Amino acid sequence: MQEKLDSIKQLYKDWKGENVVSLDVLPQSGSERRYFRLYSKEVSVIGTYGANIKENETFIYFSRHFREKNLAVPEIFAINEKQDCYLQEDFGEISLLNRLEAERFTQPVYDLFKNSLEALAQLQIKGDEGLNYNLCLTNKEFGQQAIMADLLYFKYYFLDALRRPYDKQKLLDDFEALSTYLTHTEYKYFMFRDFQSRNILVTSRSRVRGLEEAVHFIDYQGGMKGAPQYDVASMLWQARANLPDEWKENLLVDYMNEFEKIINRPLDRNLFQSQYNGYVLIRLLQVLGAYGFRGLFERKAQFLTSIPLALKNLKKFFNTQSIGIVVPEFRKVLDLCVSDIVIEQFTPLQATDQTPLIVTINSFSYKVGIPADESGNGGGFVFDCRGILNPGRLDEFKPLTGRDKPVKDFIEQQTKMTDFLNSVFDVVDITIDNYLRRGFESLTVSFGCTGGQHRSVYAADALARHLRNKFKVKIELKHLVQEKKNWKNTP
Repeated sequence: MQEKLDSIKQLYKDWKGENVVSLDVLPQSGSERRYFRLYSKEVSVIGTYGANIKENETFIYFSRHFREKNLAVPEIFAINEKQDCYLQEDFGEISLLNRLEAERFTQPVYDLFKNSLEALAQLQIKGDEGLNYNLCLTNKEFGQQAIMADLLYFKYYFLDALRRPYDKQKLLDDFEALSTYLTHTEYKYFMFRDFQSRNILVTSRSRVRGLEEAVHFIDYQGGMKGAPQYDVASMLWQARANLPDEWKENLLVDYMNEFEKIINRPLDRNLFQSQYNGYVLIRLLQVLGAYGFRGLFERKAQFLTSIPLALKNLKKFFNTQSIGIVVPEFRKVLDLCVSDIVIEQFTPLQATDQTPLIVTINSFSYKVGIPADESGNGGGFVFDCRGILNPGRLDEFKPLTGRDKPVKDFIEQQTKMTDFLNSVFDVVDITIDNYLRRGFESLTVSFGCTGGQHRSVYAADALARHLRNKFKVKIELKHLVQEKKNWKNTP
């Protein structure tokens, strides 16, 4: 990590002619890229470190091409000689998903979705003009081969993991028929590929008559030439957004209106929407494949908890929409995936107000000793965090705790805490599910580290969040050392 920080700081100094005033390490997303927010006295910029040079080159090329056309993407300020670091415009931290989660289905949020789709149409059509698709990161075009890849991703990482019988050859034949059908579209422009509300940042810009909110796009380096409907499907059917049906219908019309305006000719709207439905299905299955890979194979808890949402989203679409082509074996497989028995398989049992179970989660210091079980039942779990690299050995972290951002950044970025906690979640989840079914009243889980200040605090908070989100169970969270010290630590 220090090498990455040094490279980013040096690039900033070369570009700005002065040292960075301060720097924040931003949370890591699903990729291997690392992001940093660098501050001068006046403004901030985003620094990116990526070891995949081809990916960097594609993003930088797309950004500069789109920027020349005044499209909603960041400006690239500087690139280092190795091309593993670059600086880009900072659009802040508020995504469209953040706004949706904070304000829900209000008119201002609808307007932001509409503005985003209008800006998307501009990006797809105007951005396509003169774009060199030979510089794409993977495929140059989202054609039959790429569509088949998404369908097979779903097959291998989700469907086959269900271990349910189906006719594999007939399914592959249906995959081929569907991918052929979707490939034959009149409209092919730049396709964002991962167009969803978390990749849209919202800022306010001053105008003579008040403030107007603007939308900006990030993470389009996986783009290629393809059907514009795919991006619209990605946004409107994002499981986490869970947009109302009326919004989906109206926003699709808003998008088609803008699309017609830019190409200056009418769409065959029936055909456009029929193929849109096919791309909705492709996108929903691709997402299920991703959740299956991350959750069922890599055992990452947050992706496992997303599977029921994705299945319910698929079921909602499947029961109300037509894709314009008959694919019988595919239909049988989808019927299986959205069946109650499969959805229940991935849906955790959840507590209610009447559920007696209370989970007590402690953080403690091994210097003081393992906390006693006050319930009188005995048992429970004690997890030793001392195998995780200790931030308390660094002077700058000595007065801080596992709830302070610098410590959390260190734990998340420079230790194996995430792997440790995924294993903890797997073990504790089995017991929680069993205790909920049997009507048990208490379970104690304790995390210990040397001083009860950094690692154990972070781990206890993480388990509390996980159990609340997954099981809605009542939690009593006790940070024994820190509460006794009133969260004040001397270096």
